[in-house]
Amino acid sequence: MLKTLLAVSRQGLRRVLILPLSLALLAPDPLLAQTRNRPKKAAPAPAAFAAAEVRQSRCGEEDVLPTTLGRGALNFETSSTDPRSQLQQLVELAQQRSQGLGAANLLAQAARSEWEEAKAARIPQVNLGGTLAQTGNKTEGFPGQSGIQGSANLSVSAPLYDSGRNAQLANWRSQLAEAARHGLVSVEQQLALQTVSLAMDRSRYQLQAQVYAQYVRKMACLVEALDTIVQADRGRASELVQAQKNQQQAELAVVQTLSVLRQVESRLRRFVGDRLPPSASYSALLTQVPELAEMQRDAELAPELAQLEAQARAQSSYAESVVASYKPQVNLLMGGTATAGKIGPSKSAEFVAGVSVNIPIYNAGAEHSISAARKRAEAVRLQREDQLEARRYRMVDMHEAAVSSFDRARLIVDILRNSERVRASTLQQWQQLGRRSLFDVMGAEADYYSLRVAQVNALVDGQQAVALLWSMGRGVLTPLR
Repeated sequence: MLKTLLAVSRQGLRRVLILPLSLALLAPDPLLAQTRNRPKKAAPAPAAFAAAEVRQSRCGEEDVLPTTLGRGALNFETSSTDPRSQLQQLVELAQQRSQGLGAANLLAQAARSEWEEAKAARIPQVNLGGTLAQTGNKTEGFPGQSGIQGSANLSVSAPLYDSGRNAQLANWRSQLAEAARHGLVSVEQQLALQTVSLAMDRSRYQLQAQVYAQYVRKMACLVEALDTIVQADRGRASELVQAQKNQQQAELAVVQTLSVLRQVESRLRRFVGDRLPPSASYSALLTQVPELAEMQRDAELAPELAQLEAQARAQSSYAESVVASYKPQVNLLMGGTATAGKIGPSKSAEFVAGVSVNIPIYNAGAEHSISAARKRAEAVRLQREDQLEARRYRMVDMHEAAVSSFDRARLIVDILRNSERVRASTLQQWQQLGRRSLFDVMGAEADYYSLRVAQVNALVDGQQAVALLWSMGRGVLTPLR
């Protein structure tokens, strides 16, 4: 009965009054001194408690303790290169390697060649032809004749008046070439946005991995300290298990973050090549949110909208060329033919010079053809206006997202200061005053490191929103330059 009372009293005393670590472990237990029939435990060596206290007092991010991570994945090489220049170099590498950009460039060149062909339609065309053949004839009552006969012909044609058809066709091809050029610029801008976004994601997950690694080292330090304490006080084994669980969770977060980082780097290598340069610090880039009204005005300068506008002009010109094709056409014709051989006259020549006139009188499908061409032009104009409106509303969303992300990042910085004070005070009270439990310490640490990860995410989210905002106007390279 006495042993049971002593055990209950001792547990109640430990729950109510937690003495400082050095005093609680070194001072004799008064209840044990009153129990004569219970064997006394040998007092632990003071050196063990001193080591435990020192280990607890220096648990910080700078403590590099062995963990189970391995692979040396956290030894990120940082670059002192100007981050703005590095992003520009990455975009240039992506543009040099992109096959899609090369295809868009060839399409733009092909469209320009077609424009040059359409312009040349107004220039006179000269054709030279000839034949050389074995010929023969047989007439009843006359001896047969056969031999080699050759002929040569030269023709010249030129449009004199076509009601503007060739000019409109040339303008149609010109606008298609302009649309292809804007399509090339659009591909360049999209490639730049993807490269910048991936580079920032790479920096994001590198920072996250470093934060989680510091959390792992913090938990490893607490685990080592508690391991020393548990050797002297087996009653605190549950605290050691809890600390080990938190350490394993932190290590799992590191492993998951590194996996996402490798995926991002793999996508970035597809654009810039296998030799990725060490990531620079992008924390100061694209942190200025541009004015929404200015961005909405710049939306009309977007290459996608310029491409649609050029396509609308091209369809209008094509519609006018269709109208002109049903109007009178006047062409110049000149030609001559010379023949020489053994059959008939040995040599002969003939020529023709004049004009040809074509006046359409009735064509049942003319109105339908003209109407279709004009409706296509109007449809492209409506598509442009629809995209412009959608882009402006999208800019409102991105502007709000950027402002919100940077506001959130600033607020998290203020919260982090308080969180740092809380975790320092909690650790000190647990180590020296015994007024906090280990669960309070680990909760403060988890809250602190989760806030640091949230700060990184908020900052990068805001930068990517600003990049997307610029890409919907003059392009993401504009603020980088």
